[in-house]
Amino acid sequence: MKVRFAVSVAGGPPDPAQLGEVVVEAEEKGFDTIWLSDVPMLGSTDPMLGVAFAAARSSRLRLGINLIPFGSTTFVTAHRLAQLDCLTGGRLLVTLVPGLDQPGERQALGTSGRRRGDLIEEMLPELRSWWAGEEMELGDGTAAKLAVTPMQAPLEVWLGGSGSGAIRRAGRVADGWLGARVSPERAGEIRRAIIREAEMSGRTMDPEHFGLSLAYARTASDLERAKPLRLPRSRPMSLGTQALTEVPGGDIPHEAIPVGASELRTLIRRLVDEGLSKFVVRPAAPPEGPAGGWTAELEWLAGTLLDLQS
Repeated sequence: MKVRFAVSVAGGPPDPAQLGEVVVEAEEKGFDTIWLSDVPMLGSTDPMLGVAFAAARSSRLRLGINLIPFGSTTFVTAHRLAQLDCLTGGRLLVTLVPGLDQPGERQALGTSGRRRGDLIEEMLPELRSWWAGEEMELGDGTAAKLAVTPMQAPLEVWLGGSGSGAIRRAGRVADGWLGARVSPERAGEIRRAIIREAEMSGRTMDPEHFGLSLAYARTASDLERAKPLRLPRSRPMSLGTQALTEVPGGDIPHEAIPVGASELRTLIRRLVDEGLSKFVVRPAAPPEGPAGGWTAELEWLAGTLLDLQS
C-alpha cells in the first residue's frame, strides 16, 4: 500500500511569498502533495488560482484541491479543470465538496433550496463526458465539446463526507474518498461501506483511494491557540468537507486532535491499519514565526511523517 502525505495550506488572504515558500520547501523535503481548499466566504486563496501558481514553482509535487463546483455551468467547470490539469502537467488532484454552508454562501453560489450533494452527483457524469471529448448538449439545443481535455485520462474525482448519503454517493460515482474528523475505526467502516456500495453499483474502486484530512498540533500551546478558531457544532466541522452525521464514537472532538509527533504517528498507523493510505495534514493553528512559520512547520512534519511514506 502506497502511503502518501499532503500538506494543507489554508487560511488567510493570498500571499505569494508564503505560498511560494511552502511549495518549494514541500517539494524539496519530499512531500507528495500540496493541498488547497475552497472557502470563498472566508477570503482564503482560491484553490484553482493557488494550484496554477504552485505549478509554476514546482515540477514533481502533486497539487490537490477541495473544490466547490457551484456558481458556474458544468461546461465551464470542466473547461477550467481540464486547462488546470494541463498547466500542472497532469499533477492535479480533485475532490469536490459542497462547501461550509456559511451565511450567504448558498446565495452566492446559486444553490439555495437544493441538496448540494445531489447536485455534485448529477454533475459528475457530465464532467467526465466533457473530459472524454464527447459532444454534449448545452441546454438550448446547441452541442459542443471541450477544445482542451485533461492531460490525465481519466482525471479522477474524489468525494468526502461521512453521512449515510455521502457514503452511498461516493460508492456510486467517486474515484476515491477523502474524509475528515472521524476516528480510525469509523474511517475503516466508511471505507468498507463505500466499497460495498461501489460493488452493488457494478463499479470497482481502487482500494488505495481512501484518505483523511486531519489537523494536528505540535505542542499543547498550539492546541490552545487553535481553540478560538473552532467552528460551532451546528456547522460543518472541517474546511472543504461535508457536515458530519453524528455517529456515537465516530466523530473526533477538537480535544482529540493529536498533539506531538508520537500521537500523530500513532494516529496515522491506526488509519493505515484500517486501510487508509492518503493523508492531508494541516496545523490546527496557523504556524508562528518568520515568514509565516512554515519553514519550521515543514521541517517538523518531514521529520515526523516522511519515513512512513512509501
